[in-house]
Amino acid sequence: MRYPRPILRLIDELGKLPGIGPKTAQRLAFHILKAPRADVLNLAETLIEARDKIRRCSICSNLTDEDPCAICSDPSRNRGIICVVEDPKDVMVMERTGEYNGVYHVLGGAISPMEGVGPEDLRLKELVDRVKKQGIEEVIIATNPDVEGEATAMYVARILSPFGVKVTRLARGVPVGGDLEYTDEATLARALLGRRRIDEQ
Repeated sequence: MRYPRPILRLIDELGKLPGIGPKTAQRLAFHILKAPRADVLNLAETLIEARDKIRRCSICSNLTDEDPCAICSDPSRNRGIICVVEDPKDVMVMERTGEYNGVYHVLGGAISPMEGVGPEDLRLKELVDRVKKQGIEEVIIATNPDVEGEATAMYVARILSPFGVKVTRLARGVPVGGDLEYTDEATLARALLGRRRIDEQ
């Protein structure tokens, strides 16, 4: 027996979410079908609101509903230090450590020739512009410690070298092959405090 078309569409759409396989998509679909109509409407409105109102900060490229974002507009942040991360979710991971008081720059990914992502696909020009114009003292590279993250870190260090800015990389407390998203706060805090110049590694 085939499911009715609306259920099949719902399962199909839920299955497009990252980490959601066919069985999980089916369970979520039936959960939604059993939920009160008000809850389903609220979910639909929340999805549309997030999609319509969230945009990128014009300074750091983090996701925000106001421009500049709360971090870039916070006068207590140290604007002389930029932490470079791959994705907006990495900003939240870094913030949870409570150890970092600088600002951020979100690249929007990592260099990955296998996936067709080159330097021109990342927000590297914007990073260089910030370093040139804002008197940055240090750039902390906090890309993931995998092949793509390491290649991106080395590329960032190379393009920033002409400007005499101190470029550091998170210490090896973060496991190689791991994602910042799944690194606990204590490990990430130690890695942040133990960072070194990228040319010393």
